[in-house]
Amino acid sequence: MSALVKVCKVSDVPPGEMKPFTLEGFEEPVAIFNLEGEIYATSNVCTHFIATLTDGYFENGRIECPLHGGSFDVKTGQPTSPPCEKALPVHQVVLQDGDIYLKQEG
Repeated sequence: MSALVKVCKVSDVPPGEMKPFTLEGFEEPVAIFNLEGEIYATSNVCTHFIATLTDGYFENGRIECPLHGGSFDVKTGQPTSPPCEKALPVHQVVLQDGDIYLKQEG
């Protein structure tokens, strides 16, 4: 069974920006991205080496890790440049009444 966990309002993450969140019931911190009005969510922890991704750069649909410069596609979590090889966990986003929710499996 899955539950919806409220993260924030859509307006809290303007287009082209990202925000970090720590949510109860999620193993790792979450990053919320607004890519041209579409909302995406991934883990906020680099899979190459423990680093906070929202301390890096978000551009052209990619998040660049601040530690070694590897990057990931925020839509799929797939690595887009080395040294990153393992995909980021992605979370299903649900938008309701101007709010962002994530589906929590469990």
